[in-house]
Amino acid sequence: MPPAVFRPCVFFDRDGVVNQSPGPGYVNRLEDFHILPGFVACVRAAAAKGLPAVVVTNQRGVERGLTPPGQLAAMHRRLRDELARAGLELLDLLVCTANDDAHPDRKPNPGMLRTAARRHHLDLAKSWMIGDRESDVQTGQNAGVAVTVLVDDGSAPTAATYRVPDMEACADLLRRRLPAYPAL
Repeated sequence: MPPAVFRPCVFFDRDGVVNQSPGPGYVNRLEDFHILPGFVACVRAAAAKGLPAVVVTNQRGVERGLTPPGQLAAMHRRLRDELARAGLELLDLLVCTANDDAHPDRKPNPGMLRTAARRHHLDLAKSWMIGDRESDVQTGQNAGVAVTVLVDDGSAPTAATYRVPDMEACADLLRRRLPAYPAL
């Protein structure tokens, strides 16, 4: 068997990046799950550069009994279906439903990124992490990714490599700054 080829990836947080943020609280129902057009543009920009997209999301509302597991599954089916209609796909979508902040998969802990890296032979040191909270930036840094992007229009200090005001600007950043990699 030939040795595994490791490739970089673009990791995305979910609420506020993939879909419209609920603000405080959780997106508990499919009818409240609205995919941001800028996210689709980001996945397209990553794919054009030869990089897969992976979504990593904390969803403790499931463990708290606020988000029915069937609704969460329906939201993620809708996401995959919308991307498929655009000719795109996710390499993976990892969910941490744990309510315990010490759980290794609960962001800002790097467990989901490391799991995706093992599962799909991803090179974390050349990957990007995109999120709308400083904890997403921390997640990427804790996993050792090369670049972190904070999607917000605030002015509070950030440890992110880049800050963009919205997902459309994030797609533009990916088109301009994401290195191209040969397809596997």
